[in-house]
Amino acid sequence: MESRELKVALVQTNLIWEHPAQNRAQLTEKINAITDTVDIIVLPEMFTSGFTMNPENVAETMDGETIAWLKELAKAKNAAITGSLVISENGNHYNRLVFVLPSGDIETYDKKHTFTLAGEHEVYQAGTEKTIIKYKGWKICSLICYDLRFPVWARNVDDYDVLLYVANWPKPRVSAWDALLKARAIENMSYCIGVNRVGLDANTLEYCGHSAAYDVLGAQLTNITSGKEETEIVTLAKEHIATYRSKLKFLDDKDVFTLN
Repeated sequence: MESRELKVALVQTNLIWEHPAQNRAQLTEKINAITDTVDIIVLPEMFTSGFTMNPENVAETMDGETIAWLKELAKAKNAAITGSLVISENGNHYNRLVFVLPSGDIETYDKKHTFTLAGEHEVYQAGTEKTIIKYKGWKICSLICYDLRFPVWARNVDDYDVLLYVANWPKPRVSAWDALLKARAIENMSYCIGVNRVGLDANTLEYCGHSAAYDVLGAQLTNITSGKEETEIVTLAKEHIATYRSKLKFLDDKDVFTLN
């Protein structure tokens, strides 16, 4: 069923290092605390572990405990739940975003731009395909953290409505996070949502959140407190997209290209 509005809950949270069971427990509380009816609940990147380069300590399969937990929660909340976790498959580890529908169906995206600065490319297999998720009449492009720095990969050649990033983006570079989220919204004439974690990880990296949502003109729609665990709900409207794409038509002039 098509919906003219989409209510999205941004869950900005601390993460417990390499401890999936504890992360699931605390996220269960946060998700169950969402009393409003929402369509999508967004969790950070690697929400079961933090941004670890030790995948063997936390890796699960697509039949593992976390996927089962997500299916149960999505059904109970009648909302899609998305975020990334470490998945082991065919002898490789992936930083995989999952988009779990209330029906139990799952869409996935494997992070294409592995973060070489942290050695992510040495332990995780990079993805090769962009996933456009169709949900309630909306087209959603879901990407992961470092992907944000590569606008060609996110370019709106698919006529998507929402660009979504989940992240573990550290505080020293958070100004780039703020600027790039806004830029991706403006250049693609789509809503752009970014959900980042807070707190310290085992490498003493600090994360300050700055989770946010922007409209097609780059106006910020959220007011999440920096550095705090907090959940905010934002309402997206199809009419907003249609009005400005029809009036401004910037996407009609976009470059045509093929990714190799």
